[in-house]
Amino acid sequence: MASTGLRGPFPLTRDGVDAAVTFAMPGTYALGHINQHDQFVVEYAGRADDDVNARLKDHVPEPYQKFKFEYYASAKEAYFKECRIYHDFRPRDNKIHPAAPKGSYLSCPVCGQ
Repeated sequence: MASTGLRGPFPLTRDGVDAAVTFAMPGTYALGHINQHDQFVVEYAGRADDDVNARLKDHVPEPYQKFKFEYYASAKEAYFKECRIYHDFRPRDNKIHPAAPKGSYLSCPVCGQ
């Protein structure tokens, strides 16, 4: 099975986010659950161009049980990772391809969209 390359999983609660995500930085995240084989199932992929802690809290409470995340030095890096997760896992709750950061003209590193 493919790996997200993200830290976690952690509980998707306000306390869980604050305990795991301690810096206000750009980041990429995956939301999901642990299946019967003790594997993290990606149900949604997202990113924050500025503060991944704050963005994850936007998802509390939602039906997702767990999250994984990673910090990135820029919105560009976070977007590229979000695209890779989107293409590798085809999360059921991502209805459209990730959008590039506002004000940028970046294209997806996987499909060029």
